[in-house]
Amino acid sequence: MTINFNQCFEWLLINEGSYVNNPEDTGGETNLGVTKKTYLNYCEKNNITPKDMHDLTKQDVEPIYRTEYWDAIMGDSLPSGLDWSLFDFAVNSGPARASEYIQDSVSVKPDGDIGPVTLAAIATHETDTLIKDIYERRQRFYESLSTFKVFGKGWTKRNKHTEEQAFQLAAIE
Repeated sequence: MTINFNQCFEWLLINEGSYVNNPEDTGGETNLGVTKKTYLNYCEKNNITPKDMHDLTKQDVEPIYRTEYWDAIMGDSLPSGLDWSLFDFAVNSGPARASEYIQDSVSVKPDGDIGPVTLAAIATHETDTLIKDIYERRQRFYESLSTFKVFGKGWTKRNKHTEEQAFQLAAIE
């Protein structure tokens, strides 16, 4: 829902943390969850220094999260709770994957693009059931990755915490 973006963005920044450059992370150099590649593409720049990445602020990354992730999963049109569940998944694993997973959950042909057909199908399902289903699908996806041994504990903790927060948001509506 539109009113949830700010809360979801705050939770997301907690999940994403600050600057990291872990050689085992395929995302590479990252700050506030935004990879150098994503920042380069969004800003349409040819080069960004490590200092630029270190200096990213919440205000720098908010429009990226809004347009590239929240809007991509139609966050303003999703039920409370499901918006957070899909937003966090989209950031962590790509908006197309998050969209395909919810489409599959509601028996819409997965094309990675949430539109009117998907939204209508979502409206016919219980939000709590969809939140639980996305949690389970997301966990299976993480466990299938070759890097699960390295990052799995953190992904599992994040996924569970996101599910709990999503249920809280859903209960408020």
